[in-house]
Amino acid sequence: MRRFFYAVNDDSNQSETAHPQLSSLSIGDSVELTESIVHHWCRVLRANIGDQGVLFDGFGGEYQVQLLAISKKHATVTLLAHTNEDRSTAIFTKIGLVMSRAERMDYAIQKSTELGVTAIQLLSSHHGEVNLKPAQVEKKLAHWQQIAIAACEQCGLNRPPLILAPIAINDWLKPLPMTTPVKVEAAVSSMVTTLSQDTYYHVLQQTADLRLQLSVPEAGQPAMPDSLLTILKQPAPYIELLIGPEGGLSDEECKQAQSVDFEPWQIGVRVLRTETAPVVALATLQALLPRIYP
Repeated sequence: MRRFFYAVNDDSNQSETAHPQLSSLSIGDSVELTESIVHHWCRVLRANIGDQGVLFDGFGGEYQVQLLAISKKHATVTLLAHTNEDRSTAIFTKIGLVMSRAERMDYAIQKSTELGVTAIQLLSSHHGEVNLKPAQVEKKLAHWQQIAIAACEQCGLNRPPLILAPIAINDWLKPLPMTTPVKVEAAVSSMVTTLSQDTYYHVLQQTADLRLQLSVPEAGQPAMPDSLLTILKQPAPYIELLIGPEGGLSDEECKQAQSVDFEPWQIGVRVLRTETAPVVALATLQALLPRIYP
């Protein structure tokens, strides 16, 4: 069945009214679909009354639904069943990713989502290709968040990663007082503002258990930090990854990353492209996790 993200709010669309969290409804209730779902499911895919699909709003699990009514601009479904399945990985991860151009950035976000990343902090850097003007930020942020949501719809993940508004890498790497909370809801696209406040994402306000910088290590430096395997044995470990641009991080940026406890991590002997690195890193972390399946 087709899967659709049911956004409970989207402040960027003034004609869209707020929608309730699906968990506030009961099985058998009817619910009006969002404009984006109506467009995609009813117009593009030409769904008919009686067709069934799956909705998820990011707050946990998914709902099997059946189309009850369709009009020119609206559609209503009946909630048939709820499955408490998120398909999330056993590890929380946030990637600090220096922005790249066009398809490379879309690819990095799409594949990182499929591999279960929790959040992606967009960064600009000395050697980075992309520096957004203030007027461009909301549009690009919405585009990249939608890339992540579409990947969730395809792969079965029910908790989309948060794409965080770009900041300079030097600002991201500044030490923060332990009492300074990270206001995630102020840094995301309006389509996920409410979702970003869910307790699932509170881990992003905490100090990571381990910070890793993907880089080519110096001679005599171990390829993998000794602490990585130990951290992965913890329940629900939280790891931050720093991935630079095509031209790599500057010497100053590398030193600043090391000063805030980012440990170098080289995966293999080859230099990976900026869109390939997050895919390989996330897949490697999952492969190194203790086996949780029989």
